[in-house]
Amino acid sequence: MSKTVVLAYSGGLDTSVLISWLRERHGLDVVALCADLGQPGDLEGIREKALMVGAVDSVAVDAREEFAGEYVLPSLQANALYEGGYPLATALARPLIARLLVEEAKRRGAEAVAHGCTGKGNDQVRFDLTVMALAPELKIIAPLREDFCMSREEEIDYARERGIPVPVTTRSPYSIDENLWGRSCEAGILEDPWVEPPEDAYSWTISPARAPEEPLYIEVDFDQGKPISLDGERLPLVELISRLNRLGGDHGVGRVDMIEDRLVGIKSREIYEAPAATILIEAHRALESLTLTREALHFKPLLEGAFARLVYFGLWYDPLRSALQAAVSELQRAVTGTVRVRLHRGSATVVGRKSPRSLYDYGLATYDRADVFDHRCSEGFIRLWGLPLKTWGRARQ
Repeated sequence: MSKTVVLAYSGGLDTSVLISWLRERHGLDVVALCADLGQPGDLEGIREKALMVGAVDSVAVDAREEFAGEYVLPSLQANALYEGGYPLATALARPLIARLLVEEAKRRGAEAVAHGCTGKGNDQVRFDLTVMALAPELKIIAPLREDFCMSREEEIDYARERGIPVPVTTRSPYSIDENLWGRSCEAGILEDPWVEPPEDAYSWTISPARAPEEPLYIEVDFDQGKPISLDGERLPLVELISRLNRLGGDHGVGRVDMIEDRLVGIKSREIYEAPAATILIEAHRALESLTLTREALHFKPLLEGAFARLVYFGLWYDPLRSALQAAVSELQRAVTGTVRVRLHRGSATVVGRKSPRSLYDYGLATYDRADVFDHRCSEGFIRLWGLPLKTWGRARQ
């Protein structure tokens, strides 16, 4: 009797070939699992393709709401950007997909899960660590770093011999991943960090040089750190993010070109498009600056950096990530209000913010006649604040 493996299936050539490979090489019945996280494409068509190429069953899961609410939102509230630039779109998706694999494997009594990640990337770590945390008894099969040693041409021949559909168009030189929170693009000419990315590396965003001359002003409302409406219209989080991706993309907002340190020790040149993430993180930071205390604002970047690294390194299920998220969530209780953002030729600039929880006091901040600050208090304050430094200065003499 054949044993069962649940495969993370994207519908592309690699994972389609793996369905046959796992059956022929390992004698396994393959259940294909594809997850809708907001990426383009026909999910039902992908599910049917898996059956056509040899899967014993195929499951399509609409996980958009879960992805937005349980993975993207905590990352947004943490203003999480790996190495200051990457909003973690793919890194956030992998622990969710891996968890779905584990759940499907347990439902079916499967002995293993499988993925099509290579041995050079970060995704293999994210998949494997999630499975280790949630189901350490499951075997993890990763053919692309094990016994699957085909060139691209050999893989195409293998697919054609077995009736696996192969795209007839010229293959893109890029490796691309997309979901609701962003799009990543790497490989090809992008592997030369001196070369400016060609326009065909971008899909979600128009070139800032060709963006509209007139800026677009938008308003985003937050309730306890969660974006809830756009221009006064209350929207589910998935729809709000999707609209901002379109609006931002139309104005060239959200392009990121960075050299990134992979977990396995390799520096990689990455191109990202994340219009909604760029807009929302900028707006969220601006609202935090209005509603959080000075000490909270000065300390929170430490939480944010640690959160981003844990997500990037595949440690979503590490207890520290949960603890950091709890701390961030506590600070979000005050982060309620409205932020006005100007989108213009590649930039998303905060131009206004207001909040019922605002700590900004006009009477204290102004220099005009409405000033209520007692300037005389500053002299005694400075004497006490500077006392250690004054003592040090005397000692030097």
